[in-house]
Amino acid sequence: MTALQSKYSGWLIHLTAWAVIFGMPLFVTSPDRPLMTGSEYLRFLLVPLSFMVVFYTNYFLLIERYLFTRQTGRFLGGNALLIAAVIVGLHLLFRYVLPPDAQHPPLPRPWQDSVRFFAGNAALYLLVVGAGVAIRMTGGWYKAEAARQELEHSRTQAELQNLKSQLNPHFLFNTLNNIYSLIQIDADRAQQAVHDLSRMLRYVLYESSCPTVPLAAEVEFLRDYIELMRIRLPRHVEVGVSLPEEPSPTPVAPLLFISLIENAFKHGTSNDRPSFIRIDIHERGGELVCRIRNSCFPKTASDRSGSGIGLKNLSKRLEMIYPQRHTFEYGERGGTYTALLRIKLHER
Repeated sequence: MTALQSKYSGWLIHLTAWAVIFGMPLFVTSPDRPLMTGSEYLRFLLVPLSFMVVFYTNYFLLIERYLFTRQTGRFLGGNALLIAAVIVGLHLLFRYVLPPDAQHPPLPRPWQDSVRFFAGNAALYLLVVGAGVAIRMTGGWYKAEAARQELEHSRTQAELQNLKSQLNPHFLFNTLNNIYSLIQIDADRAQQAVHDLSRMLRYVLYESSCPTVPLAAEVEFLRDYIELMRIRLPRHVEVGVSLPEEPSPTPVAPLLFISLIENAFKHGTSNDRPSFIRIDIHERGGELVCRIRNSCFPKTASDRSGSGIGLKNLSKRLEMIYPQRHTFEYGERGGTYTALLRIKLHER
């Protein structure tokens, strides 16, 4: 709901409430209580009109000027003067301007009854003031909460954009390193790799700028990346890949799995020892699962080239995009490194 719609809906509630109050005499008739005459209804109107004076004087003036600024004494004093003026004015109007007709002459009141009369009316107007404070404070809280949520959303979007800006050069850095290695092995295949890289960069720089992408597009990007990494691997490295053959158009956040696959190729292969990488990504029952297992050959401190950025980046993005809807576990055990990411694609 926009701010303008919220404003209009609020005033519609005010209008409806006052319409009910002003129309009450039309709904409380009975055989022993006939419909009010014109003069009687005019006298009745003065009461809700006085309520409106007290309510909106507080709603627009006293609450904002004194209560919101913590000037409680002035707020209470202002209301005391306002209620006293309204009660006295109403009393004078009833007595001298719109006196009861001859059939209902005013009853003489001893001073004790007058005190009780004014005290009872004062209590009634205090309830009106309380209603005004409650409604105004509630409206202010909703506005403050909406502003806070908007600020939080803007901050989250800015942080996500910052994480993506870290990811893109990190991805490019690792991929260019791989192509550089391939140039020394096979120049023709390196040219094809550059072509593949240009297609992948188009996805990273343009399509992935959207909050979500179709799962099919993300899977195609991962397939290209895996093929680009596979062509430079030694023959003794076993690579097993299981990706959806016909991925669904289910929207997912882009570039969620590339960090895990990068780490597998970077830390899961050896130039002179048997090694393996197994990648399994599938969608089942509204859950997207990515499981990657690889042999573990950690890089030395001098050859990490930014290692660790990807996993930290991914953890932060998951917390912001899929809070309470994902599990992410990774670690090494028995010489095998495993990363398991599960995402619930639909909120319940």
